[in-house]
Amino acid sequence: MPFAIEPGQTIVFVGDSITDCGRRAQAAPLGEGYVRMINDLITARYPELNPQVINVGIGGNTVLDLFNRWSDDVIRHRPDWVSVKIGINDVHRWLMNGQEPVPPQRFAELYDRILDRLRQETSAKLVLVDPFYISTDRSPDSFRARVLEHLPAYLQVVEDMAKRYDARHVRTHQVFQKLLDRYPADRFCPEPVHPYPGGHLVIAHEWLRVMGW
Repeated sequence: MPFAIEPGQTIVFVGDSITDCGRRAQAAPLGEGYVRMINDLITARYPELNPQVINVGIGGNTVLDLFNRWSDDVIRHRPDWVSVKIGINDVHRWLMNGQEPVPPQRFAELYDRILDRLRQETSAKLVLVDPFYISTDRSPDSFRARVLEHLPAYLQVVEDMAKRYDARHVRTHQVFQKLLDRYPADRFCPEPVHPYPGGHLVIAHEWLRVMGW
């Protein structure tokens, strides 16, 4: 399978803090995480492609936040590709009864609406990245165990959307869970959500693999 990115294409990465990763501060404009790694690895292996990589991740975002800023931060760039990585804050707020919680049904509704807008208003192709949780904690009544119990409902939404919109699907949660069979979680992250650089490299590697790297 040839690499999916063509010369000069625009790739917009949208999501939460894992995508943001300092792109609005000390690590502008691409952040210090998987988005920068993807850009650098494409440059190293395919220098002739010279894509325009745009990071519009914002820490703390849910799919509702993406819905509210979709026009300004995604559609206006007229992208050739849009990579969406969202969901872990949705799970957290729902389980914690936080402000503007996004239960699975609402997650599916809003996700579908933003992708439908993208299909109607642009010719962009899609890459959908699973939310992940780098933990194997199944302790009774622990919050981490609750996240792992309820995350599959959100993962199913991403899988359904990938099929509906003919998107490339990056199964990051599955990849991390396989790695946790061999390595402790703190090899990849200080807590289950925000990876170390090595964890971001796992995301970048899987993203590129799905794209035909």
